[in-house]
Amino acid sequence: MASTERAYLSGFGNEFTSEAVAGALPRDQNTPQKPPLGLYIEELNGTAFTAPRGISRSMWTYRIRPSAMHKPFRPRDARLIRSGPFNEVPPTPNQLRWKAIPIPSEPTDFIDGVVTIGGNGDPAAQSGAAIHVYAANISMRDRFFYNADGEWLIVPQAGTLALHTEFGHLDAEPGHVVLMPRGVKFRVELPDGTARGFICENYGQHLRLPDLGPIGTFGLANARDFEAPVAAFEDREGDFRLIAKYGGGIWEAEIDHSPLDIVAWRGNYLPFRYNLYKFQCINTVTFDHPDPSIYCVLASPTSVPGTSNMEFGCFPPRWTVAEHTFRPPPFHRNVASEFLGLIAGKYIGKGDDFGPGSASLHNCMSGHGPDAEAYERGRTAELKPQYLDDTLVFLFETQLPIRPTRFALETDLLERDYYTHWQGLKKNFGLVGTGR
Repeated sequence: MASTERAYLSGFGNEFTSEAVAGALPRDQNTPQKPPLGLYIEELNGTAFTAPRGISRSMWTYRIRPSAMHKPFRPRDARLIRSGPFNEVPPTPNQLRWKAIPIPSEPTDFIDGVVTIGGNGDPAAQSGAAIHVYAANISMRDRFFYNADGEWLIVPQAGTLALHTEFGHLDAEPGHVVLMPRGVKFRVELPDGTARGFICENYGQHLRLPDLGPIGTFGLANARDFEAPVAAFEDREGDFRLIAKYGGGIWEAEIDHSPLDIVAWRGNYLPFRYNLYKFQCINTVTFDHPDPSIYCVLASPTSVPGTSNMEFGCFPPRWTVAEHTFRPPPFHRNVASEFLGLIAGKYIGKGDDFGPGSASLHNCMSGHGPDAEAYERGRTAELKPQYLDDTLVFLFETQLPIRPTRFALETDLLERDYYTHWQGLKKNFGLVGTGR
């Protein structure tokens, strides 16, 4: 397993280089007539050629065989993977919540274990996002995958993922996330035997670090904490399968060699890993709640200033010190739609029945907030400084309503009594001095 190296990814405008064999990377130009070591040159572009330098993403790769070498793709059973445009069932204003997806009883690798919960937009229009969960119990050895529809933000909740990518290896244990760029091939091994987690598929502009505004030059997710792989390659031949998500469907092609055969590379279109426990929280030291945008890790912007196609946020262990303040999240309605999941510990806004692996969806303008148990706990708490040490929560937030899949509304994992969690809230209204 190759180690990782720290990569400064702010703005994704810098160039990085790596070679698994000394001398594999040309030193003076990108496309020499005869590449070193008999390798093939292949360019991978993640943005338009004329994209501004600060957001342009591309790679020059030097590989054993070019990516064009495979047999024709044929449509394949998509199982429970769905894609935009989402039209199986209408969007719903109801609050939704699901228990953790169980580990399969039948042999299931990472790709076959992906189940779509919902989404919006359309990958053909490069707008919107999809939300998936995954549960797997076998490693991918002779199968490889890439997504031509969007990038995948993978959030492990249980079990480490060993991701073998075209650009090297990344291990992601719970508490880490991995961003897999659109079009990059990879396979997943399971060192712990099983794994479970969440995926946000971003159809829009690439996820990047948000602007910090008045916060200044650092804080939230700091660029120094993102890790990119070092070059590592597979030189294997055999009867393999290359699976692609393309145009909303799943396709499969026969391939007689491992496509993870890049020996050297230069550029900035890379997968990376981030440890959520390194998120530098910003919060109030007086009273009231700042907006939850202070927990934004990555954002996919739109052409409308201040509006994101989707955002990824996290709520890690942190101090809470606000005075004269209801410290759990207040009741609220948002123009954005929120999909929230618990990675570890507890969530301050939910009762104890919301366990790791659980998730909730509160769509655009749907009222939500702490359940009756969490509200009463927050209303009566002693407001001394408290360190929330047993928690790790993530949030996928999108600008459009999230349309659930048929599976999401019909599965036994859906908590059909979720609405009752607010029914126990008491009427506390009273007028001082009226004798009531």
